[in-house]
Amino acid sequence: MEDTCGNGLTTIVHLPDDCLFFIFQWLECSTDRESFGLTCHRWLHIQNLSRRSLQFQCSFNQLNPSSLFNAHQNINSFHLHRLLVRFQHLQSLSLSGCTELPDSALTQLQYYGSNLQTLYLDCCFGITDHGLSLAARSSPLLVFISLYRCNITDSGLGSLANACSGLKHVNLSYCSFISDQGLRALSQGCHQLQVVQIAHCKGVSGIGFRGCSSTLAYIEADSCKLEPEGIKAMVSGGGVEYLNISGVSLYIGGDGLAAIGKGFASSLKILNLRMCRTVGDESIVAIAKGCPQLQEWNLALCHEIRIMGWESIGFNCQSLEKLHVNRCRNLCDRGLQALRNGCKRLSVLYMTHCSKITLIAIELFKHYRFDVSIKEEEFICIGPKLALMDENIR
Repeated sequence: MEDTCGNGLTTIVHLPDDCLFFIFQWLECSTDRESFGLTCHRWLHIQNLSRRSLQFQCSFNQLNPSSLFNAHQNINSFHLHRLLVRFQHLQSLSLSGCTELPDSALTQLQYYGSNLQTLYLDCCFGITDHGLSLAARSSPLLVFISLYRCNITDSGLGSLANACSGLKHVNLSYCSFISDQGLRALSQGCHQLQVVQIAHCKGVSGIGFRGCSSTLAYIEADSCKLEPEGIKAMVSGGGVEYLNISGVSLYIGGDGLAAIGKGFASSLKILNLRMCRTVGDESIVAIAKGCPQLQEWNLALCHEIRIMGWESIGFNCQSLEKLHVNRCRNLCDRGLQALRNGCKRLSVLYMTHCSKITLIAIELFKHYRFDVSIKEEEFICIGPKLALMDENIR
């Protein structure tokens, strides 16, 4: 190739930045991508501008929160500023575990956060509503935000909803200062919302979901102080496919869950009622009849389900593939027979410590339903992996 200046052949160092960007994007080997910037300062600049994701070493895994306390690196405002200057086109940023990071550190996002789509602030205890507002205004393209164990309030959620109307996934688990007012702001302001996690949010009754968008498909709300009207509001959008309200019976009486089967949750596929100890037959019958697409149902430790409830499940739940009945005190031989004769698509039955079921009933079940695997694992996370759901979000 002739140099336009007539000085001989053109080499790779004469290529414009667009070509170098293109070359870098086509490198599939991680070692090659990491070594790209070692060539010269210009190539390092190309590598830095091509980076789309940044996670600090102190970030931790929510499945193992204790890993937070093993992190020795403390990221401060200066560190964050230098890294954001270096990597100016980030789409994903994780500050999880940066426990002492102040609100002021997030002011840097106003210069470098315009492309952010994913933001993790898990256990950022120094971030308040002001910091969340700064991040939200600086990152209008956000579709995913995780605020696990953050000290934000309804005011911060209001600012988030106003600035980031395209949000699809919000994790508010263990955010003890939020209430239904904040959830209402999200539900009304973010019409593409798909996933909301509010596990262990004691100030939430559920009514903040009233009038939510039909796009809302995944709600994680275990160990919340939900009310019957709140349960009804959670499914009011009509699009919920996954609902985890395990442990809710501590605050809702026997048939307070019947609203799930009253017509709005017809798309429900996975339902976790584990440890809903007082849920009664009326609720079970309503859900069995009103949720024809139910594929997995966790009823472990639901002690008040009796013959009428088990018979309704067997007769109505013809899409059910997995059923958890561990430690159900009132599941007896007759109830097991109802499940055996019905639930034609059942493939896995998690059953252990059901004291009223005899060995004969179990053997008959195995004989007639050899297509069903009986398993004894008790503590099982049911439902789809959120990482799989996020593929269409990030």
